[in-house]
Amino acid sequence: MGVLDGKVILVTGGGNGIGRECALLAAREGARVLVNDLGASVGGKDEGSAGPAEAVAAEIRASGGQAVSNADSVASFTAVQRMVSQALDEFGRLDSVINPAGILRDGMFHKMAETDWDDVIAVHLRGAFNVSRAAVELFRNQGGGAFVHFTSASGHIGQSNYAAAKLGVMGLSRILAMEGAAKLVRSNVIAPFAWTRMIATIPVTDEASAQRVERIRTGMRADQVAQLAVALAADQAANVTGQVFAVRGNEVVLFSQPRPLASMSRGDGWTPATLLQEALPALQPKFTDLGASASVFAYDPI
Repeated sequence: MGVLDGKVILVTGGGNGIGRECALLAAREGARVLVNDLGASVGGKDEGSAGPAEAVAAEIRASGGQAVSNADSVASFTAVQRMVSQALDEFGRLDSVINPAGILRDGMFHKMAETDWDDVIAVHLRGAFNVSRAAVELFRNQGGGAFVHFTSASGHIGQSNYAAAKLGVMGLSRILAMEGAAKLVRSNVIAPFAWTRMIATIPVTDEASAQRVERIRTGMRADQVAQLAVALAADQAANVTGQVFAVRGNEVVLFSQPRPLASMSRGDGWTPATLLQEALPALQPKFTDLGASASVFAYDPI
């Protein structure tokens, strides 16, 4: 008996990397799987191919599971509606959406082209809206469903588009969880640390970055991330919603979310001068530094 027996799962970006591992594991855990993948390059600038999604679906079927493929883009709401309809037509229901689909268009913000900003937002943030909006009414009407979205803790220089989209996904997921609670519709987010073709594009500019990339390559696998994604889609996780997790190797991390860290008040109100003299210096020890994730997770994964 698998944790997803009888369930139908839509996995976006399922042709490679984390998405592929999520689709394969969901099938091993008893789910019928709709494997979606545009089949494009990491940058998403080519036409794409139906091959990667179908290859994963065929692998599931060859192992005795049930799966169909879809090569549409999550950036199109109409296309995502077709995915939901396809799941209903093929399998009669849809219980969860696991949504790691994404692209990268890195570049320093002061040099970033509008198209690189728009395309990354379209796939990551608009894509998260699309898959959620296309399935949420179905989930509400059937009295339950789960979204597993993906964010990032990377914060790399040159990824303003990616970071903005991924932080937006966190906000979207939280509101989905709040609004869906009464109807047993859940939404959680995972920040994955794993070697994928996206991570392979990170430029190695010095010894520190070389060590970081090697640590990810040798110690953090996509299948380790898939374990949590599939668990969050299971009925046994019915009390887990509105949370942000990270996975690093065999380590599962629960992240904080925006909450007050410290405060100061002044009975007669603040002025720019008193804020500069008193409040900001007093609050400064609680400031979040500008370090990337490597400054927080400086240790090797378990």
